[in-house]
Amino acid sequence: MGDAIRFHPTLLACAGHYRYEPRPVAVARGNEKGRVERAIRYTRDNFFAAREFRDLDELNAQATAWCRGPAAERPCPEDHRRSVAAVFAAEQPRLLALPANPFPTEERVAVKAGKTPYVRFDRNDYSIPHDRVQRTLTVLATPTAVRIVEGAAVLAQHVRSYDQGAQIEDPTHLQALVDHKRAAHPHRGTDRLAAAVPQSRELLTQAARKGDNSPRPRARATTWAPSPPRCCGCWNVMAPPNWPRPSMTRSPGRCRIPTRCAWLWSDAARHVTSHRPSGSRCRRR
Repeated sequence: MGDAIRFHPTLLACAGHYRYEPRPVAVARGNEKGRVERAIRYTRDNFFAAREFRDLDELNAQATAWCRGPAAERPCPEDHRRSVAAVFAAEQPRLLALPANPFPTEERVAVKAGKTPYVRFDRNDYSIPHDRVQRTLTVLATPTAVRIVEGAAVLAQHVRSYDQGAQIEDPTHLQALVDHKRAAHPHRGTDRLAAAVPQSRELLTQAARKGDNSPRPRARATTWAPSPPRCCGCWNVMAPPNWPRPSMTRSPGRCRIPTRCAWLWSDAARHVTSHRPSGSRCRRR
């Protein structure tokens, strides 16, 4: 264990795919990989300095043109009499050809689909087929696309979003869910009453036609009067003579009405409010 070198499995898979040998160096020893460090500094100072680009595709196009132009025409560090492009042309016949298929570099994340047909990745929700809910799926993400797979089957493919809390949906997934709901519940909504009572549709149609031809009824004035309060007989109620007096409680004790009596009597013309005079006490206490 101790000083043993443990390579990452993905690095070993990439080395086997492109047929090269990884060589480890000591930690924090820049002098052991001077060529790599110098190449990074050269690229940072000569390519990225004061460069503008809109997106990653434009940056890659500019990098390709720079590698074939100024970077290739500079003198070779090991032989200043020749350029880098000349040295590469001389070595290219002895190099191995690249594989036909590139090594997969997609970000792989296992996600759990809940009850809704969405999976969450990178703070956004991506739609999936409705029959793949409540399962563990795999998200394969590139800088521009997101694929959702289950084993070898590709369930969904979306354009990657870098927003937060967005819902990226495929219209075919939503339409399939609607069709499934309609097939499972054919009488849901407005057709439920017609399925239960076949004559209801015709009756409602006739009522609608009659309502369209007949004039609208005038609104009628409605009055509201509360039920008379129950009292022990100690309340001084000022109300019209034809208004019934409060009923009497049969059990002794305190009055069942709150301390301040508010007995509202209303009609179409006026509102009369009577209240118990302050300071009076129940005679039945």
